[in-house]
Amino acid sequence: MAGQDKLPHLPIPPLEDTMKRYLRALQGLQSESEHEKTKAVVDEFLKKEGPELHKKLVDYASTRASYIEEWWTESYLNYSESVVLSLNPFFILEDDPTPSRGNQLTRACSLILASLGFVHDLRTGELEPDSFRGVPLDMSQYHKLFGCARLPSRSGCKIQVDSESSHIVVLRRGQFYWFDVLDSKHRPCLTERALLSNLTAIIADADKTPPNQVAQSALGVLSTERRGIWAGHRANMMKEPSNAMCLDVLDKALFVVCLDDAKPETASEMCANMLCGTYKLDKGVQLQIIVAANGAAGINFEHSAVDGHTVLRYVADVYTELILRFAKSINSGSATLFKAQTSPWATGAGKKAPGAKNGGVQEEPEEIDTAPKKLEWAITSDLKAAIRFAETRLGDLICQNEAVALEFDSYGKNVITQFGFSPDAFVQMAYQATYFSLYGRIESTYEPAMTKAFLHGRTEAIRSVTPESVEFLKVFSSDAPAREKIAALKKACQAHTELTKACIKGLGQDRILYAMYCLSQQKNNGNGGSDSDSDDSEKSHSEGLPALFQDPGYATLGHSTLSTSNCGNPALRLFGFGAVVPDGLGIGYIIKDDAMAFAVSSKHLQTQRFLDTLRAYFLEVHRMLKDLHREANRKPNLTFIDHHIGEVDARTGKPLKNAGNGYDDWEGYGFYGVDANTLDSQRKPAGGRGKVAPGTRIQTVEL
Repeated sequence: MAGQDKLPHLPIPPLEDTMKRYLRALQGLQSESEHEKTKAVVDEFLKKEGPELHKKLVDYASTRASYIEEWWTESYLNYSESVVLSLNPFFILEDDPTPSRGNQLTRACSLILASLGFVHDLRTGELEPDSFRGVPLDMSQYHKLFGCARLPSRSGCKIQVDSESSHIVVLRRGQFYWFDVLDSKHRPCLTERALLSNLTAIIADADKTPPNQVAQSALGVLSTERRGIWAGHRANMMKEPSNAMCLDVLDKALFVVCLDDAKPETASEMCANMLCGTYKLDKGVQLQIIVAANGAAGINFEHSAVDGHTVLRYVADVYTELILRFAKSINSGSATLFKAQTSPWATGAGKKAPGAKNGGVQEEPEEIDTAPKKLEWAITSDLKAAIRFAETRLGDLICQNEAVALEFDSYGKNVITQFGFSPDAFVQMAYQATYFSLYGRIESTYEPAMTKAFLHGRTEAIRSVTPESVEFLKVFSSDAPAREKIAALKKACQAHTELTKACIKGLGQDRILYAMYCLSQQKNNGNGGSDSDSDDSEKSHSEGLPALFQDPGYATLGHSTLSTSNCGNPALRLFGFGAVVPDGLGIGYIIKDDAMAFAVSSKHLQTQRFLDTLRAYFLEVHRMLKDLHREANRKPNLTFIDHHIGEVDARTGKPLKNAGNGYDDWEGYGFYGVDANTLDSQRKPAGGRGKVAPGTRIQTVEL
C-alpha cells in the first residue's frame, strides 16, 4: 500500500467542459434534429440546475476519497435482477506451464497454493504496489477480493469483508466442503500433498451423490435468483441454526474452488461454462476458481467491489508463480514470486518441534483443522421447491444467452503497431465497422478506462463513437479507394486514442453526470419525491429531475449496445462477460503480440455471425494495409501491364501472383458485399449492337 496516501483525488473539471464532451459523445448517435434538441437541453442545464449541482458535487467530493465511489458501488448493489451474466465476468487461464500438472486435481492444487501466497503477501504488506508506466495506482480494491461476499436484502445488497478469513470452500456436484488453509500469520497450513489428499477425498465423497439427487441439494442456485427472492430464501434458511452456520462459512470463505465434472472442449464451450455454467456457481461469493474435469481453468468474480484490472493482477501473479515453480523444479535455486513460507504447523509437513522459531522468535503451536468437512443443510420441503424453481429459472437464463469465442491468429499487436495504429483503437473501430455492416446502424459503444491513478479510482467510460469514427464508417462502406478508407481509419483511431487518454485522467462525462444525477435524486428524495409507490409519486419524482436526465440523449448514451473491455495478459486465454442490455453484445477481448482473442455474449443476436464478420474485417483491412505498403515501396519500371494477362514482372515476363483486385479468395465478395469492379467486369455486351444486357451472365451447362 506504499504511496496510497499520496494519490490525487479524481478531478471535477469545469461544467462547461463536461457538457462539451457529453455533446461530442452524442453527436454520432443522434440525427441532426435530435442533436439540436439535446443542445438546447444542455444550454438550459448550464443556465439553470447545472451550476448548483456542480457546486454541490465539488462540496461533496471535498470530504470523500472519491466523488463517485459510493454511488458507483450502490449502482451495483441496488441491482435487483439475477446477477448471473450481468455482474460476473470471467477469465480463462492459459494451460498450466508445467505440462504434467494439467489434470484437474493437480491444477486445482497449484492454483490454490499460489492464491494463498498472494493472500499472504497482500495481508502482510509485502505485495508489490501496482503502477502504470511509473505512476502508482490505487490498491484499495485488493482487500475486497478475498473473504468477501455480496449479501442480499429486500432493499438491495451489501458487501461483507472478513479480513481474517482463513478457510476456503470447495464445490463439487452441488455439495459444499470447507477446510482451513492459513495459520494465524496468513501462511499456508497445508503442503501440496495434504491439499491434494483433501481434494481427492472431496471428489470421492461428492460423486457418491446420485445424479438424480444432485439438483435437489444444489443450494448454490438460490443465489442466482432475483435479489429480493434470494433474500427471502436466505432469511428463511437463517432461522435454522445449522443453516445459519453453513451460510456463515460460505460468506467468510477466502474464495470458492469449483471442481466441475464438465469437460468443455471448444473455446466457446469454455466461455459458456466459466460465464454461467449450470448449478456450480455460488454467486454470493466474490471470487471463484473453476477447474473443469479436463483441467481447463478459469476465474469468475463478482464485479461490484472490484474491477477487472485488480483481478487481472491477481491472476497474472498466480500464473507467474506457477511458471517460477516450474523453473524451481529444474533449478532448485530459482526464486518464487511470493514471500509466503509454509506454516511450521502445516498438515503434511512432518513433525515440528513445539515452539518453532520464526525470525528468531519462539512461536506457540497452533491447532489447525485442515480436514475437509461437508456442509450439511436442513432442507425443508419449501426449500426443495425453491431450489427446483431457481434451477428452472437459471436454465432459462442460460438458454436465453450464448457465449462464442474467436481466437484470431493471423496477426496481433505487433502488426497493428507496425502500421502505425494503436492496437486498442484499431480493434474498437473494428467493432463499429462490424456492427454497422450487419445492421446499418451506429449504436452506443462502451469501453472502461482505468482511473486507478487516483485515490479509490475505478473506471471512466470511453464512448467510442466519435464524429471521426462515424466518418470512417461512411468512407469504409463506400466505393472509396483503399487509401481513403485507411486514412479515415487512422483519423478515427487517433481520435479514440486522445479520448482514451482524457478518460484515464478522469476527464470524461459519464461518471460526473451520473454523480450529478444521484445528487438530484437525493434532493427529490429529501422533498418526499420517492416516499410513495404510487404512479403519481413516481411521475412527480421524474419531473423533479433536471431536463438533461430526462432527455432521450441521456438514455441513448447510457444504452451500451456494444459493451466492450480490453483485459489482456499472457496468463489469459480468453476473457468475457454478459451483454449489459437485451439487444446488445458483451465483448471481452485480449490483444496479444501475434494474435487476438474475443469472447462475445448476447441474447442470441447471431453472435457467431458477428465474429465471422469481425474476422473478415480484420483480414480485409490487413490486405489493404499490405497493398498500400507494397505500392508505396514499389520500385519504378519493375512491372508493366499486359492487356491479356494483367500486371507482369518486367524482369521475368511472368504475371504477378497477386495481380487483380486482391480479393480472389473471397470469391468476388468484399467485406460489404460484391465488389463493384467485379460486377462490371462480368457484364458483357448483348447481341451485335454493343448494348449492355441487364443481369450477370452465368456459366452454361451442356445437356
